[in-house]
Amino acid sequence: MHTTTKPLSISREADVYIAMGYGRNMASSLGFNDIERTKIEIMILELARNILRHANGAGDITVEIVEQEQRQGLLITARDDGPGIPDIAQALQDGFSTAGTLGAGLPGVQRLADAFEIESELGRGTVVKAWKWHNPPIRGRR
Repeated sequence: MHTTTKPLSISREADVYIAMGYGRNMASSLGFNDIERTKIEIMILELARNILRHANGAGDITVEIVEQEQRQGLLITARDDGPGIPDIAQALQDGFSTAGTLGAGLPGVQRLADAFEIESELGRGTVVKAWKWHNPPIRGRR
């Protein structure tokens, strides 16, 4: 199974919440619990807000249902045509911000994700990928 939303353009604040809704619905369809769905929504929120803040709304979010090693999960991909990130390691440090914010966005996404990748090229933009795997409960436990 490989289900993908079309890339969701993030050019205004309302788009952030539309993308979060897509992610929530896809997470629900896989059986993620409330806590895990909330983590997915926060990842989408932070990535979409980064597109608005740092790339002036020139980007998109894609949410895909993916399978690996007999497990399912979601892959959230944020792409933008912004200025790029000069120092990725620094951008992933808590408290670092070039926009006068708390600097918790990218580090928070990295912590919430089960796997995380970021690529950025100055003057060309950034691609962030965050995976969240669904781990069904062990049978016999409640």
